[in-house]
Amino acid sequence: MSEATPPETTDVTALLIQWSRGDQGALERLMPHIYAECRRIASFQLRRENRDHTLDPTGLVHEAYLRMVDQRHATWENRAQFFGVVAQVMRRVLVDYARAQHAKKRGGSAVLLSLEAAADESGESSVADIVAIDDALQRLSARDPEQVRIIELRFFAGLSVEETAGVLGRSPRTIKREWRLAKAWLYRELQG
Repeated sequence: MSEATPPETTDVTALLIQWSRGDQGALERLMPHIYAECRRIASFQLRRENRDHTLDPTGLVHEAYLRMVDQRHATWENRAQFFGVVAQVMRRVLVDYARAQHAKKRGGSAVLLSLEAAADESGESSVADIVAIDDALQRLSARDPEQVRIIELRFFAGLSVEETAGVLGRSPRTIKREWRLAKAWLYRELQG
């Protein structure tokens, strides 16, 4: 272990690797180390939701946990990659929830989400529902899956440029450029 690597990061990474190799006991030992960070990600995502949303951070963490606990084919490489996947799963939970609510209301308003929270350098804000964002991300995925991954890590997981670069194995400069392009594309899609 290098001096720059905090022991907590190494412990989490080691436990993730053990879990991916089938050690269910590693999952039990892992939970105390990751729960607070999972709640932070959930709070970050729910902060952009309508105030009357019925999921709270604890509920969102538990829903994500239920979807991830039986991951038999996951190969966890490190802590940042794991939390990126956690954010992606939480996004799926929120999209599924929004689609269910939208179906119940038959055209009623879906869960609102502000893109202003995505650190838009232009200062312009755009508000769109989470279903429209998910649909736009599906279209972007066909064009550039890495930009979708950057959006998921930056916007949904709240990772910094440097953390995102580490997860994707790219330079921070490249991530900044791709982040700007992805936000611009998403903004245009949602305005149309």
